[in-house]
Amino acid sequence: MSDSELILSFDTATTNCSIAVTSGDALSGRVLGTVSFESGVTHSRRLLGSIDWLLKSLDLAMGDLSALAVGLGPGSFTGLRIGLSAAKGLCHGTGIGLIGVSSLDAIGTRVVSDKLICAVLDARKKEVYSCFYRNQPERPENGAVRCGEPSVLSPQELAGLIDEPVAMAGDGVHVYSDVFAAALGDKLELRPRIRWPDAVQIGYLASAAYKQRRFLDIDDAGPEYVRTSDAQLSLVSPLDREQQGNN
Repeated sequence: MSDSELILSFDTATTNCSIAVTSGDALSGRVLGTVSFESGVTHSRRLLGSIDWLLKSLDLAMGDLSALAVGLGPGSFTGLRIGLSAAKGLCHGTGIGLIGVSSLDAIGTRVVSDKLICAVLDARKKEVYSCFYRNQPERPENGAVRCGEPSVLSPQELAGLIDEPVAMAGDGVHVYSDVFAAALGDKLELRPRIRWPDAVQIGYLASAAYKQRRFLDIDDAGPEYVRTSDAQLSLVSPLDREQQGNN
């Protein structure tokens, strides 16, 4: 089977693993196939098997693909490492280019609203990952674009940053819905159907990078953790940690 610009995409940042094959962008592209499943936060047992199943069901081989796009996070540290390692292995084995897409972007850019848009993922430890977006009034058909950078905050701190009507999406909204409702009142609009990073949206977002040949260095590419991992913290001495906290 042949087609132009076939992109395999997947995201393992959350307990939901999403995989898709797309062609083109959100304006004029199409979905050839998609599969998603819940398997805890690692997805180590089912990711490669599900990719193989999806490609075979579409009568495709890895060599038929133009590129591979992977959600870079933020999210589960273990899930992100597994996803990126699988992506690197597949790209090394086939020679196709690797494209990285923010897992928050895969949520926020799906929301269509004239309000401020906020993508929220549960970061555990009573914190959330978040990023803000806006639809462009002059070109609403192009979807939402970032108007900030990803951050990790308590849900109360995030709510404190919002002083206008907002449409919120992502699993973090479900976990802390009471907090956001109490803090934002009638300014809050929930988008409960947009809960997880979607591989279809990752493929659509990767289309522009593919056309511009903006590929990641396969050996150097890393996840977008946003928050320092416990493994990284363990390498910092108690004195350095105390000095960082005082800065």
